[in-house]
Amino acid sequence: MGSYKAQIPHLHLLPPPNPNAKTLKPPLLSPGISTRRFLLFSLSSTCTLALVNAKLLHSGFMDALASSFDPLSQAEKDASSLVSRRVSEAVELLERGKELQAQGDFPKALQFFTSVVENYKDFAFSDYARVGRALALYEVGDRDEAIAEMEDVSISLKGYPEVHAALAAALYADKHAPLLAENQFAIATLLDPHFTDLSYVIETKHWPPSLVSSLQHFITLS
Repeated sequence: MGSYKAQIPHLHLLPPPNPNAKTLKPPLLSPGISTRRFLLFSLSSTCTLALVNAKLLHSGFMDALASSFDPLSQAEKDASSLVSRRVSEAVELLERGKELQAQGDFPKALQFFTSVVENYKDFAFSDYARVGRALALYEVGDRDEAIAEMEDVSISLKGYPEVHAALAAALYADKHAPLLAENQFAIATLLDPHFTDLSYVIETKHWPPSLVSSLQHFITLS
């Protein structure tokens, strides 16, 4: 018996199996639960994709609608185009008149200023052409009309210092009305004191020599 026990491995050292112990197995999902989760995931993905497609479709529709929508009729477009063209023409004539005035060519400047006044008087800026026209008229010798133009523009452009200064010079030199001239010059110099400087009206405002002379007489009370 002793030799037999020696030949058997040390089985007696291994613990006997516990009949009460349960073998651990990985949990298995119920087929019903797995199917339900798959359906919910598929449904969510489908809804998300449908929502994205709907947004893209709506965005494309709105872009197409915006690009095709035009609040202006063809008649309104034509009228707007006509106004824009007339404004460009008037501004070009006005600028050309100012260039000729700066060059000392007052007869030609008078033609451009008069063209603006006669053909584009429905535009507010035509009053500035009237100022240039009045200065040119004064230089070419039509002083009564020039003063009448200045008086009228001094009302429509009340607060525009140049026309008040020009009117002051003309009223003093040609109409012998020193009090009226003082009132006009007070308005002009209150708005822009530069008009007390003869070099300013010559070099910056490009006044004609005759009007510069009248302003000098007024300033020196001669």
